[in-house]
Amino acid sequence: MIVRNAMTKDPVTCQAGDKIADVAGVMRSRKIGGIPILEGDTLIGIVTETDIIQLLMTKGPSDDLWLPSPLEIIELPVREFINWEHTKKALTDIRQKKIADIMSKPVITISPDDDIETAAQRMLEKKIDRLCVTENNKLIGIITREDIVWSLAGEKGM
Repeated sequence: MIVRNAMTKDPVTCQAGDKIADVAGVMRSRKIGGIPILEGDTLIGIVTETDIIQLLMTKGPSDDLWLPSPLEIIELPVREFINWEHTKKALTDIRQKKIADIMSKPVITISPDDDIETAAQRMLEKKIDRLCVTENNKLIGIITREDIVWSLAGEKGM
């Protein structure tokens, strides 16, 4: 079976200038885990749930751990409140960033005429869940691990 028969045609896309919050909203409403990012009609990247979740990663404990004094214990709730306010502001700022700032690039693509075994192997090698399908340098579809499984089960396209 070839990729063309297993892929999702005309995938949902977003533009490079779209805000992260808007793209995350599209992903949620369409129940999809990744969206190709275009600049005009040109495929320039892809954003996945992982790209967005990585924005929330924080640093681990610092190397300069200390034991607090009794006065510092009293001060701790105030520090935590201030840190929470900084965290809320940082999350608001993240939502307003452009999706191009966090997208994965370069995009790993596949031809619609390649077989699905090639697609599966490429996904495994690159440790990714989806490939953009391009023809004549234009995005025409997307193939996911789920698409491949459904195709092998004989359900896709029937």
